Amino acid sequence: MVTPVHERAAAPALESDTSSGLQRYALRHRDLTLTSVFQPIFSLAHLRAVGYEGLLRAHDVFDRPVPPLDVFGDAARQGELHYVDRLAQSLHLENFKTLRAEREWLFLNVHAGALADSYHAAAFGAHLDRLGLSARRIVIELQAVQAEDFDKLAEEARRFREQGFLIALDDFGAGDSNLERIWQLDPDIVKVDRMMLSQAAHRTQAAAILPGFVAMLHEAGKLVLIEGVETEHEAQLAFSCDADFVQGFHFGRPSPASADSTYAAERISALVERHRQEDAARERGRASRLAPYLRAFERAGERLAQGEPLEEVCWNFLALDRAARCFLLDEQGRQTGRNVVLRADRAGQEARFLPVADAQGANWMRRPYFIAAMQAPDRVHATKPYLSINEALPCITLSMSVRIGERACVLCADIDWIGEDA
Repeated sequence: MVTPVHERAAAPALESDTSSGLQRYALRHRDLTLTSVFQPIFSLAHLRAVGYEGLLRAHDVFDRPVPPLDVFGDAARQGELHYVDRLAQSLHLENFKTLRAEREWLFLNVHAGALADSYHAAAFGAHLDRLGLSARRIVIELQAVQAEDFDKLAEEARRFREQGFLIALDDFGAGDSNLERIWQLDPDIVKVDRMMLSQAAHRTQAAAILPGFVAMLHEAGKLVLIEGVETEHEAQLAFSCDADFVQGFHFGRPSPASADSTYAAERISALVERHRQEDAARERGRASRLAPYLRAFERAGERLAQGEPLEEVCWNFLALDRAARCFLLDEQGRQTGRNVVLRADRAGQEARFLPVADAQGANWMRRPYFIAAMQAPDRVHATKPYLSINEALPCITLSMSVRIGERACVLCADIDWIGEDA
């Protein structure tokens, strides 16, 4: 039999936490004692905590911890999910005030529909007013729901936003989340699911994709928070992919107290220094590997400008181990002839991509190597590694502007970059 749920939540009671010396609020619900802890959220640029996520903690009558998922699962079975959700929100607000955080955000997980009722929404607003917390200090975390319920969630998000709250989409990249959710919900912050970071930490291909994924969210106008950062390697991945915020045990564990700012700043500063060193080492290695190709390519450009045929000037370059092809573009970026290929072992690979093998007449005006050569014609340019359309393999393209008689052209050459660091 379901015990009737009172519409008015019990007032939080102040208790002393003897382990930390802090005063914090707790609530009794059925046979459980509920209270809150806060996991800090750090800005990698600011080197400090910019927010705290309120997390529920529960203990039974024997003071044994009860997992929050079990608390909410049982509440759902008893028909009390929204009631317990509001209890958690009340606790987090009261305890957040004891942190004496003057400017940080409070991230609150809200189950869909928990604050949809006008009475409870008004009570929530009154609670904020009593504590002197502006809606702009609160980030409402919403989780992706089943497709048939998402319109209601999007409407709820719109109402929150109109009241001044920030919106975060939680666990993006897991379950039913997809890009359509971004457009529908229009969050201010996207929390990337830990599973994506874990995959990137163990799979090279996933690690290569993560920066582009973050860049795509940035292009959509969303700040990106990567959660579940537990190891130094995962922290480095989050830093390298240009995430705005991070959350996880590596930087700070959930606690009733505010974050250890010195500890976090030291960890983030160490990330910055390691990233700088790795970037410098990567650039040195890249420059060393490119050096023979650059010399051969420059010589090919000189010979081409003297009127020698493209097929002849490229031989020395194409004789190098990872040289793939040479080709010539006109001033509009259009390829003026076929690719010049020397190595016979490329024939089988190119046959797999036969529809794009003949590039004569193709227009490469959008490619960075063409744009760079036209904007700075006095030097050789090398792209970052990218996926070649010729064989769907990573490559680097060299380019330089060459004047052949009265005609300005752009000489280009591809280098296979398989297995090399980006």
